[in-house]
Amino acid sequence: MPPRPDVPADVPAVALVDLDAIAHNVRVVRRAVGPAQVMAVVKADAYGHGLVPAARAALAGGATWLGVAHVHEALALRAAGVEADVLAWILTPGTDLLPAVRAGVDVSVSAVWALEQLAGAARAAGRRAGVHLEVDTGMSRGGASPAEWPALLDAVAKHVEAGDVQVRGTWAHFASADVPGDPSVPSQLDAFEAALRAARDHGVDPGLRHHANSAAAFFVPQARYDLVRAGLAVYGLSPAPERATGAELGLRPAMTLAARLAHVRRVPAGAGVSYGLTYTVEHDTTLGLVPVGYGDGVPRHASWDGHRSGEVLVGGARRRIAGRVCMDQVVVDLGDDAAAPGDLALVLGPGDDGEATADDWAAAAGTISWEVVTRIGARVPRRYAGALA
Repeated sequence: MPPRPDVPADVPAVALVDLDAIAHNVRVVRRAVGPAQVMAVVKADAYGHGLVPAARAALAGGATWLGVAHVHEALALRAAGVEADVLAWILTPGTDLLPAVRAGVDVSVSAVWALEQLAGAARAAGRRAGVHLEVDTGMSRGGASPAEWPALLDAVAKHVEAGDVQVRGTWAHFASADVPGDPSVPSQLDAFEAALRAARDHGVDPGLRHHANSAAAFFVPQARYDLVRAGLAVYGLSPAPERATGAELGLRPAMTLAARLAHVRRVPAGAGVSYGLTYTVEHDTTLGLVPVGYGDGVPRHASWDGHRSGEVLVGGARRRIAGRVCMDQVVVDLGDDAAAPGDLALVLGPGDDGEATADDWAAAAGTISWEVVTRIGARVPRRYAGALA
C-alpha cells in the first residue's frame, strides 16, 4: 500500500516522498534496459524529491551511477557519504574542479577549454580524473559539434597518455525520443555512431556509451548501449504520457503534496474570488483556503481561466481552484459539501484516491510533469516513507 500523507499541525503542507517507489521504479527501468546499467538522474534536488534520500533509494533499486547537472550537487552527495559513481555534466569557465577530482566525481567535457581545466585539476590533485565526453548529435544544446569533435579527441588522447584523465564514458542527449517515429531519433543515433568511430580512430576508448534518457530507455531499444540515464521515470512519471502512462510502464509516482484547509467560509452567489475577481460563484457556495501557492511551486498558470483550472482533492472529491493561484494560497470551490479548517487537502499525488497527478497539473498549467514536481519549493518540508526511509 502507498504511504498515507499526514500534515503535522506546525506546518501548512508537506511533500511526502515514497522512497520504496523510487527503488521500485529503478528496478522497472533495469528490467526494461538490461543488460545496460542505469544512471539515476538526481539533479535539481532529485526533481524536487530530495537529493540524498532519492539517490540512496535509487542505488538500493539497482542504479549503478548517479547523474547531476552541477559539481556542487555531486559534492553534496559525497559529503553525505554517497560513494557511488557520480557524473556532473555542466561546467562554466573557472569552476573549481579540484574538489570534484579529489572526491572521485566524474566530470563531462565538451570543449578543449573544459578538458584543460579538468586536466589541471587532476595534476593538482595528483590523481587521474574521470571524464565523460559529450558530443552533440543534433540537439544543438550541450556537447561538441561534429566540427569540434576531432580537436577535442586529439586533446583527450594527449591527456590520457599523460595520465591526467581517464575516459569513462561518451554520451549525447536526445531531443525527441518521446515522439513516436520522430526522424531526429535515428539521425541522432547515426551521428553518435559516427562520433564513436571517430573516437576509436583517434585512439580514444569511448568507455561507457550512453545516449538514452527515460523516454529512449523504454521506447528506443537501440539507444540503450552500455548505460541509460533515467530521470523522470525514477520518480514514477511517464516520460512520454502520450505513448504510455506511468502505470502502463509499471512506474509508481513517488511524491504526494498534502496540506490542510486553513480557512472555510460560505459566500453568496455573485461573490468574486481571489486577485482580479476572475472567478465568480454562480450559487451560494463554500470556499476552502489551501495554504500552498506559487511560492511553493503550485503553477500560477493553473489558475481558473473560465473553463478549467488545477484541482485539489478535499473530502473525497476534486475541487477546482477558484480564481488565481496566489503566492501562498489557493481557494477551492467546495460547493455545498461540509468542510472545516484542518481537513486534509491532497494537492498532488499518485492518483490512488482520485487526487490530481503531476500529469493533470501539467495539463492544467500548459507545462510538463518534470516542471510540476521539480518546482515544489524548499519551504515545503519533505517527509520520507517506506522501508528505505
